[in-house]
Parts: sequence; structure tokens; C-alpha cells
Amino acid sequence: MKNINKWSLAVLSAAILIWSGVGVEFSFRDFFDFGKTIDFFQKQWWPPDFSNTNYVIKASVITLQIAIVGTFLGLLFALPLSFLGAWNTAPAKWVYNSTRGVLNFFRSVPEIVFGLLLVPTFGLGPFPAVLAIALHNIGVLGKLISELIEAAEDGPQEAVRSVGAKRIIVIIYGILPQIIPNIISNFFYRLEVGIRASLILGFIGGGGIGSMLFIDFKIANYQMVATEVLFIMLLVMMVDYIGALIRKRVI
Repeated sequence: MKNINKWSLAVLSAAILIWSGVGVEFSFRDFFDFGKTIDFFQKQWWPPDFSNTNYVIKASVITLQIAIVGTFLGLLFALPLSFLGAWNTAPAKWVYNSTRGVLNFFRSVPEIVFGLLLVPTFGLGPFPAVLAIALHNIGVLGKLISELIEAAEDGPQEAVRSVGAKRIIVIIYGILPQIIPNIISNFFYRLEVGIRASLILGFIGGGGIGSMLFIDFKIANYQMVATEVLFIMLLVMMVDYIGALIRKRVI
């Protein structure tokens, strides 16, 4: 019976994959034909234009600041919500279900939609971009951390409970020490995502290097776009490197 279920699942998965491929007009022949893209890159993008490097650096710093503040705010609100959204720490089932619903809402709305909703109130600039990233990260980090809480080992928790500790003490000493390394790892991953999200938010006036990308794309200044893409890559690599160093020290 188990083998039948496995084969049924495999066939169903294959059918869904083929159905999706047909829907998006996927073609292996076209997939490997990058001739026009390579030609476009060589003629329009190369070599990168470093004439305005100072402006790109300043915009990159703003982009990094948007991602840092937005991700930190998201974590700040997601952390307490995650304990309410984990079945083993929620005080009641209705609290668990309600919190899960809130986290699902924030996670399902893209950053750019939050940004569009916030611009009429806060105007153009980095601040609405920060709030948009923060709101989306509340949902994403809340779900990730709540799953870490649910997967935490019972041993340390039982040890803390055995001395008559209250729920909050069990959380602080029995759960948090287990999940802190993974929280840090998720934070830096979301920080990388926040850098990329801030680029999209720059298209609606969020500031940073995303706004420069939008302008240079519109005027077909692709050599400048190439330079901006290089700086974006450097930002992501820098965040990944720093995150790896911090994880090593914590773990």
C-alpha cells in the first residue's frame, strides 16, 4: 500500500510539473538559446560605466540601510508573534490560529504592494521602503521562527519546568538557546532578500540603488546598469560573508 501511495504521489507530481511546463510554454530548445541575450550584453552592457561610482556607492549604502532597518524591525515584531503562532507555546488554540492568520497575511502581501500603500501616507523615499520590508518580514520570519520553536527539543524545556519555572522562563532558558543560531541565520538570509526587495521598491520611489536602476533602464543607459548590478552583487556577498562570520561565533 505504501509503495502504491509513493508511486501515485510521483505520478501526480510529474503530471503537475508537465501541466505547469505547458502553461508557461517551457521549451528545452529555447531554454538553451542564449545567443541574443549574450549579443545584447556584449553590445549594450559591456564594459560597465564607472564614471558615477560615487553616486552608486551612496545609493548602495542607502539600499543596505533600508534592508538592515526593515529586516531588524521585522524580526523585532516577528519574534514575540512567533511564540504565539507556535502550537507548543501559544496560550490558547484561538491565539495560535489568529496569529497564524496574521502572519499569513503579512507574508502573502509582496513588499511592493505594501510600498504602494504606504507612499500616499509617507511620501517617496527610503522610509516607506523600510516599512514595506518590515511588514513582509513579520510574516516570513514569524513563520520560520514559529516552526523552529515547534521543532525545539523537549529535554531542555522539561529541565526548566522541573524546577517550577513559569512559561516565560521556559521560553527564555529552554527554547531560545536552541533556536538563536537559526534565528541569526534566517535574519541574514532575509537581509539578503531585503537588499533585493529594496531594489524593486526603488522603482516606486523607495530610494537607493533601485531608483538609479529604474532611471538608467528607462533611458537605456545599460552600461551604468551593469555597474549598479555589480555593486548589488558586492552588497549581497558582503552580507553573506559577515553573516557567516557571526554564525561561526554564535554556533
